[in-house]
Amino acid sequence: QAQFVESGGGLVQPGGSLRLSCAASVSIFSTDRMAWYRQAPGNQRELVACISSSGRTNYADSVKGRFTISRDNAKSTMYLQMNSLKPEDTAVYYCNSMDYSGSSWGQGTQVTVSS
Repeated sequence: QAQFVESGGGLVQPGGSLRLSCAASVSIFSTDRMAWYRQAPGNQRELVACISSSGRTNYADSVKGRFTISRDNAKSTMYLQMNSLKPEDTAVYYCNSMDYSGSSWGQGTQVTVSS
């Protein structure tokens, strides 16, 4: 049973948009903070955005103003709306909890931005 299932990735042109989804187990989703991460080939995994149970959000400077993180507690699902995509956004995107001990990483979803 997967703890996280990411979906919604794909190939888009620069300036395009994608909406990523993350379905998580109820126990993990009930923690305070959920987050999106990404990892490009040869790079370290980096934090993209996070959201608390109360709706407070934080974004990496590189995506601020372009990405919007949200969550649906009833569905135990988190989203990442990505607009004005740039080639440097190309990476595998993962979701995870920031407040759950022992959580593991899912398979992620590939986002490729290229003309």
